[in-house]
Amino acid sequence: MLSEPSTATVRATLPAVGAAIGDIADLFYRKLFAAHPELLRDLFNRGNQAAATQQRALAGSIAAFATMLVEHPDARPDVMLSRIAHKHASLGVTAAQYEVVHTHLFAAIAEVLGDAVTPEVAAAWDEVYWLMANALIAVEDRLYAERGVAAGQVWQEWEVAGRTEETADVATFRLHPADGSPAPAFRPGQYVSVQVELPDGAHQIRQYSLSGAPGSPLRSITVKRVHGGDGPDGEVSAHLHAHVRPGDRLRVSLPYGDLTLGSTGTATDAPLLLASAGIGCTPMLSLLEHLTATGHHGPVTVVHGDRSPADHALRLDHARLTAGLAGGAAHFWYERPEAGHPAERTGRVDLSGLTVAPGTHAYLCGPLPFMRAVRTQLLAKGVPAADIHYEVFGPDLWLAQD
Repeated sequence: MLSEPSTATVRATLPAVGAAIGDIADLFYRKLFAAHPELLRDLFNRGNQAAATQQRALAGSIAAFATMLVEHPDARPDVMLSRIAHKHASLGVTAAQYEVVHTHLFAAIAEVLGDAVTPEVAAAWDEVYWLMANALIAVEDRLYAERGVAAGQVWQEWEVAGRTEETADVATFRLHPADGSPAPAFRPGQYVSVQVELPDGAHQIRQYSLSGAPGSPLRSITVKRVHGGDGPDGEVSAHLHAHVRPGDRLRVSLPYGDLTLGSTGTATDAPLLLASAGIGCTPMLSLLEHLTATGHHGPVTVVHGDRSPADHALRLDHARLTAGLAGGAAHFWYERPEAGHPAERTGRVDLSGLTVAPGTHAYLCGPLPFMRAVRTQLLAKGVPAADIHYEVFGPDLWLAQD
């Protein structure tokens, strides 16, 4: 809880800080990488930095956290903090790195806001920062302890056991620990970080959802080659597609991620809706594998949108796993469907014709505009906001756009 004097100061300065938070975030990263170029080379996603999406995500999370402190002092945005902490744990972030961030973030605040940063203002926002940082550190320490590792010690060498081309731009890599140890257990819906060395010597990291039968020594990641459009192509996805073959090794983190059935309060056999678009189907396939293996008996509505059936990675598995559930029903939308595809499933996903059972818990993964549109439709159908869970591939811009 923010102290009373700091609450008054933050409330008074939040409009000014909020208006400048984008500039502050941009300057912060420039200062951080000037002092620690290795962080941009080997930890932060260079593509997200070039597209300024990481800057927007940071700005949105800080603004959301500060707003929560002053408007709802007895609450805490645990969902947001959990999502960030899981991502940090998969990267091996440690408590000492928060000190580094603090140094350069507050230098950026002072430079952008100038004389407006009085000692009282600096102290109040320092309190905001450490409330957020210490909350994240506590969650991350717990996540490391649950895995039985020291903070940050999440990396292991894995070997590629097989590769399958799913579509023209999607490949599945089957992996196992190179030292022969058992593959770490994971919860359906979780992901791992994968680090590769690029031609310029950088060690870039990306996250990919896991799949694989419980107890199997193999784990699978399914990777879509990212074409940048107006921005840069995906460095890591392009490298994996072009260069990684069976027998090669990858540096892989322990599994993390909070888009899991057990962690969201979902009751056994509660009605579920699993909605995805594009490569966002990968965590949904993992959830479906789990539901099939455990004999889930409640209704499961599976929704997916894609450009065409040929672009729908793992389409046969998506349909097969859904059909294997007693209450499963699959609804696929395609912008360019095959002949005979239902007209009402042509174009973008539209839930208006679907019945959503009372008590439904929804799980969303895909591009942010897709998830926002589906969430809006679910809210209109009476699904409580607390029962709509989502996963973002890349920086979480949801709060930055609210």
